[in-house]
Amino acid sequence: MPKESVLAKKSLGILMHPSCIPGGGGVCGTFGRGAKDWIKKLHRHGIEYWQFLPLTPTDCMGSPYSSPSSFALNPWFLDIDELINNGFIFISNKEELGPTNQNKDYFDFNVADALTKKLGYLLLQGWSSQPEETKLDFYKWISRNSWVEDYALFVVIKEEFNMLPWWEWPQEFKLKNNKFLKSWIKKKSEEILIKKLIQWHLDEQWSAIKNFAKSRDIKLIGDLPFYVSRDSSDVWSNRSLFSIFKNGDLIFQSGVPPDYFSSTGQLWGTPTYFWSKHKRTNFNWWRKRFQRQFELVDILRFDHFRGLAGYWRVNGSSKSAINGKWINSPGKTLLNKVKKDLGSNYLPIIAEDLGVITPDVIKLRNFFELPGMKILQFAFDGNEDNPYLPKNIKGENWVVYTGTHDNSTSVSWWEYLDYESKKRIKDEYKFSENPSWDLIEIGMNTNAYLFIAPMQDLLSLDDSSRLNKPGTTKNNWKWKLNRSLEEIEDNIKIFSELGSNFGRTRK
Repeated sequence: MPKESVLAKKSLGILMHPSCIPGGGGVCGTFGRGAKDWIKKLHRHGIEYWQFLPLTPTDCMGSPYSSPSSFALNPWFLDIDELINNGFIFISNKEELGPTNQNKDYFDFNVADALTKKLGYLLLQGWSSQPEETKLDFYKWISRNSWVEDYALFVVIKEEFNMLPWWEWPQEFKLKNNKFLKSWIKKKSEEILIKKLIQWHLDEQWSAIKNFAKSRDIKLIGDLPFYVSRDSSDVWSNRSLFSIFKNGDLIFQSGVPPDYFSSTGQLWGTPTYFWSKHKRTNFNWWRKRFQRQFELVDILRFDHFRGLAGYWRVNGSSKSAINGKWINSPGKTLLNKVKKDLGSNYLPIIAEDLGVITPDVIKLRNFFELPGMKILQFAFDGNEDNPYLPKNIKGENWVVYTGTHDNSTSVSWWEYLDYESKKRIKDEYKFSENPSWDLIEIGMNTNAYLFIAPMQDLLSLDDSSRLNKPGTTKNNWKWKLNRSLEEIEDNIKIFSELGSNFGRTRK
């Protein structure tokens, strides 16, 4: 009996993070009207998939790939209108809240932080007047989500010590001395309650969005990083699962070996997993992590999928990734357990299998019939065997992209391309003065079941609108649409109509 895949027919999607969406109640791109209006546009034009980045809180640089929690949702996305309309906060005028991101040309982390803090205090003020039924729902949710206690405590302690990483906290906090923390928690009960209330409301709001998307046949594609941040509630609360000493020093750290791009490889500074401990605990933490994600999304792009087959392990004290070692991962065992937990004939996972991929990774991906990824911007280096070349994309179980959140926009990719490469592409493909749409058309014309383009490419924007530049720490994760959805509807319509020519849009 042949295995099944999460993808079954030709279709289209758009990549855009909630922080980029205009409109909504306050912060911009919230879990409210803005997201629902976006889903309506996709539905109207027969586009079936919305992909976004991890919905988790970000690090201090705004990256959702280095989050203080694998389970929590980003407080910046709290929708103000819903809180007011349902009587959770009491204000006479939204202007009382101060500046928002709605009137800015980029997503301002400081504005979002300040607004979230105000909303938290307003939620606390309004809590005592909530009906008993509401409070019961809240406490039931807390009991079902064991991660909330550790996350709320972790964030409150972090704020107490000026956002220092947990390994720089005083000893009792660093070592999570539960006896000591018991009395401290009582003193900070209101601050901890605020964090829990915010997460509950975020969960309720996103659940409404997911149901809204389902009612309009839109599938949500989320994103799960393989590793978790060293400075996270996950590591602080579950030290035995990670290659980390009690004091926070790394025993082993993650990275990739030297390659064409880097003679010393890459050090990522996240702890690797103690897989033996995960096996002994029946992969409980990982299974809860997957369960949480599938509560939030329909399909999960698994970032650094190759880590489930094997990972590059480097000593914690090393300053480069040169002297590392490949270690096998029990990915097959774990994914079998996740599949059983889901009770499904297939795993709703897209394998991020970019870069140098070894046979064990391909074997694991194929065993579960997971769609892999193809990036068109990687295709045209003159190598006829390049796996990203459209003619080399064999079969249908793929997701093809012009680029991702980590790439240049297609306009800037073309601008930076050398003369020979441009000539080679023009000789083989119909290329006009708009490289974004040329690349989009090439992607739609492949056999791949799913084609996805970042919103920046639909709008033919250059790298001033790029979301992230790997290896840099400034001005990333800030881009947002500074036009209304009505103003960009023609671009979505053209994308849909072009997709219709290749049998990719829903009638």
